[in-house]
Amino acid sequence: MIDDFAKTYLHDDLRHVREVVVWKLDGLGEYDIRRPLTATGTNLLGLVKHLSVCEARYFGEVFGRPFPEPLARWDDAEAGETEMWASEHETREEIVDRYRRVWEHSDATILALAIDSPGYVPWWPRPQVMLFNILVHVLAETNRHAGHADILREHLDGSTGFAARYADGQRDAAFWAARRAEIERAARAGDPTLA
Repeated sequence: MIDDFAKTYLHDDLRHVREVVVWKLDGLGEYDIRRPLTATGTNLLGLVKHLSVCEARYFGEVFGRPFPEPLARWDDAEAGETEMWASEHETREEIVDRYRRVWEHSDATILALAIDSPGYVPWWPRPQVMLFNILVHVLAETNRHAGHADILREHLDGSTGFAARYADGQRDAAFWAARRAEIERAARAGDPTLA
């Protein structure tokens, strides 16, 4: 009974956070979803591309149910270099649609297997896993990148929130400038070397 509850709970959370990641692209132009926003080049569309590859591997080959579309091998270092960004030849629609197809494939795996079904992750130090381990891992990975996407989106246009219905659009730029100044004052006051 607890196994079914845990599986359903984790799966529902994964479904929700996937939508959050894709929602972060809404209303932005092509340049803004692709441009590097950190020193390492992290960008919104690249996060979606990365998550689709990760999820396809974890709910695919780990359980002997490979995703039906081509994927680079997990140990292909050259392919890994392009996993976090989109080339000019890859469209938003292609990347998002592929992520949604990955969801369908992953959901089928999750629904077909028991939570203690065995899997094998050759790139992990302890490669013998269960569906439970992978559900937790992919949920954590997706949440991590949803947080990145939230920060990137806030940087681009000030939009925050974890779903469209909760987007923080009621505050204006003046409010956020005052809040940031208040936090800056507190940070400086809290560091005795700046006094």
